[in-house]
Amino acid sequence: MKKSSTAEAAIQLYIQGVAKGDAATLEAAFHADARVFGAFGGQRVDVPAADMIAMIAQQPADVDGSFDATIQSLEVHSDVAVATVAEENFWGTVSFIDVFSLACFDGDWKIVNKAFTHTGGTPPGA
Repeated sequence: MKKSSTAEAAIQLYIQGVAKGDAATLEAAFHADARVFGAFGGQRVDVPAADMIAMIAQQPADVDGSFDATIQSLEVHSDVAVATVAEENFWGTVSFIDVFSLACFDGDWKIVNKAFTHTGGTPPGA
């Protein structure tokens, strides 16, 4: 299993995993007890990260080569961190702002929470 020696590396695992729908990479990025909170297409999406990973494995973000994710900010305070990521062209047209909380466990950084907001684009099938 991949280990993240920095908070930024854990976020990069998330970006790589979500782009390709790679469940193993996403599982390496998230703590087993992590949760996801947000709203998309008028519906609340408050689920265990494992549920989000299963969904992304079925519908990767980068459907047409245009997906882009940028770390806008990253603050590290000893063994905890907060990162903000802007995602563009998720599923071709959708945009999100994600706020991640991370913690370091014996030198391995993990995402423990993802909160997101849908900032543009139409959800698939809407």
